Amino acid sequence: MSDEETSYASAGVDIAEATRALNAVREAIERTYGDRVVGGLGAFGGMFRSSFPDLQNPLLVSSIDGVGTKTAVAQMVGDYSGIGRDIVHHCVNDILCQGARPLFFLDYFGCSSLPAKAFEQVVASAAAACEATGCALIGGETAEMPGVYREGEIDVVGCIVGVVEFDKRLPRPCMGAGDRLIGLASSGLHTNGFSLARKALFEIGGASVDDLLPGSDVTTGSALLAPHTCYLSALDPLLKDDLICGLAHITGGGIPDNTRRITPDGLQAVIERGAWTLPAIFSEIQERGGLSGDDMMEAFNMGIGMIAVVKPDSATEVRERLSASGQAAFDIGELQPGEPSVKFV
Repeated sequence: MSDEETSYASAGVDIAEATRALNAVREAIERTYGDRVVGGLGAFGGMFRSSFPDLQNPLLVSSIDGVGTKTAVAQMVGDYSGIGRDIVHHCVNDILCQGARPLFFLDYFGCSSLPAKAFEQVVASAAAACEATGCALIGGETAEMPGVYREGEIDVVGCIVGVVEFDKRLPRPCMGAGDRLIGLASSGLHTNGFSLARKALFEIGGASVDDLLPGSDVTTGSALLAPHTCYLSALDPLLKDDLICGLAHITGGGIPDNTRRITPDGLQAVIERGAWTLPAIFSEIQERGGLSGDDMMEAFNMGIGMIAVVKPDSATEVRERLSASGQAAFDIGELQPGEPSVKFV
């Protein structure tokens, strides 16, 4: 090892360990490649063939997001095996709201000094999620930045690019008064609201990640780390059959902010409280933290991970097909005339 490398390692950046950790997940990453990926690991940029013979007017759709402080819960539990999957699913759902299917994905792993086990778990689960959704993991960045990140912290971010036929992009102009709002169940918090959840549960409420949720055999830590649901396989057939007018991914800002993002001028979304089953973790957060219902709605998805806008005569078919795919769904409200807003009744 050269003096320069020794000096860099002594400053907290171990290039050799980063290389070893990357090689440990190389096979998982390369399984996501198809014949459209050109080159491989180690290039300065990922290359992807951009021909779309099945589309007349292809439109690229991109998104970038992070898992936020869910990583802090993973650190508390000692399990990062779902974090990579979380960020892939989050990004896939985001571009699904434009009707797009994923093409390729890039990840960012930030830390003070590289925790090899956590890195391997995160990247391996991201690769598995990419493989399952037909998305190539073509690049990434591992950033060791002592002095920027605190020791033991990690930060996980993902960037995705997908494609949709221009005329099939969402939201569609077909939305109107009387359209039904179909809520697709979440598995829990997904990847948003963890700063408030941790404060409510652990700082104020005195809970531990090992505590069982009341009336269950599920620990608080397991409930918080429940994977971010990917809605691609459930919704893609409905998109192909033109049964979806709009989609809202319920992330930061909860149901109100995200539903407003797709509500057309002259319409308001009227949502019925109690129209769906609330996962127990949300009640635990609210009770331990002494939070109001409005606080909860603004911070969390409250058990609804995606809202689909559908025509009234299609609502039953959509719910039945979602149920047949294994995705729980609820008729939670409708669009009504009014200023763009979300109203709970």
